Amino acid sequence: MAVSTILIAFFIMLAVMLVGVPIAAVMALAGIVGGVLAFGWPLVETMGAVVWGVQNENLLTAIPLFILLGELLLRSGIADRMYGAMSMWLGFLPGGLLHTNIGCCALFSATSGSSVATAATIGTVAMPTLDARGYDKAKALGSLAAGGTLGILIPPSVNLLVYGSMAEQSIGQLFVAGIVPGILLTLCFMAYIGYTHRHERRESADVFSLADKVKASTALLPPVIIFLIVIGSIYLGIATPTESAALGVTTALGFVLFHRKLSLDFLNRCFVQTAKTTGMVLLIVTSAFILNVTLSLTGAAQSMTSWIASLGLSPVGLLLALVVFYLVLGMFMDVLSMQVLTIPIAVPVITSAGIDPVWFGIFVVLMCELGLITPPVGMNLYVVQGVRLDGGPFIDVVRGAVPYVVIMLVFTLLMIAFPNIALWLPQTMFQ
Repeated sequence: MAVSTILIAFFIMLAVMLVGVPIAAVMALAGIVGGVLAFGWPLVETMGAVVWGVQNENLLTAIPLFILLGELLLRSGIADRMYGAMSMWLGFLPGGLLHTNIGCCALFSATSGSSVATAATIGTVAMPTLDARGYDKAKALGSLAAGGTLGILIPPSVNLLVYGSMAEQSIGQLFVAGIVPGILLTLCFMAYIGYTHRHERRESADVFSLADKVKASTALLPPVIIFLIVIGSIYLGIATPTESAALGVTTALGFVLFHRKLSLDFLNRCFVQTAKTTGMVLLIVTSAFILNVTLSLTGAAQSMTSWIASLGLSPVGLLLALVVFYLVLGMFMDVLSMQVLTIPIAVPVITSAGIDPVWFGIFVVLMCELGLITPPVGMNLYVVQGVRLDGGPFIDVVRGAVPYVVIMLVFTLLMIAFPNIALWLPQTMFQ
């Protein structure tokens, strides 16, 4: 297939998405129409088997389980107690509760797997306190929007599950590969907050005794224990990603029961929201696989790989070009759409250039994180704007998020220069 045809088809799909047609419908139609034009109607008749195969893929069962895990912790009040405990430990730092925002987002990310859920949950808990203490609106909202992006990097991550499924990579290695970058990016956010608030008066840290802090720290145990069970069971080889997700859900139910929040109404709300989110995710994934059939049979990926190779770009040059591409794309598309639209073509290209596909999974997620806080379609920006109490202008959130966009771009360049930031831990643990 000619490269010009592929590029024209890609931009037509992008244009149709931007006018509001659902991404799943666009990709399914593109796959079906392209298949009919290239091979005739018999190809379409074979796609039923593709849909059946995707819906019966054991690995994808982990998606609703991880979504349910986040819902259980979101609706059980654990996040409220977690925020209070974290503020006791981090409140003395320059920037005070802004550090708590980042720290809580990172910790909640270790159970949620969703950036939007992380930003919404921590934002809802944090905004009343931030407003009461007079924090600058832009800085407070920006820290919540940026902290929420950690939800798709720190494992378990639904987006890493989608990438692993589409790129045929080990979910266990992808999860482990996200740990070090997730921690380092969290520390980078906190370092920025500390530096920009270094001349401000610190909040008193001696209000709470060490005994009070230790006692409150029990609220931090649920996400830590769940994270260790999920990642530990995968690393030790005693559970698949799907089984580890089930273990995480079972543990979360235990904490919900311990806090006496378990009821039929509670479970109904968790299950209904999980079903809605799962339906949306799996519909998009299924449509992506339909499109992949046409891309594979028409040789689109091979044509793009050959074309990129003919440009003579080095691996670093290719990645820098992809940074610009994803940055622009992220301004107009949501995270899942970006992934399923680009992974089928990008992975063969980067693999042929000698770039590790596990490392590339973390790179793609970082690029998707950028898309979450870049206007005009940055989902986390709108989520955080939605939970603020004063109904102020949207530009406050954008202003507050811009420094974190710069930090994430610099961090991405560091990962390109030092790929072992993402690869060292999985290579060490899975050798």
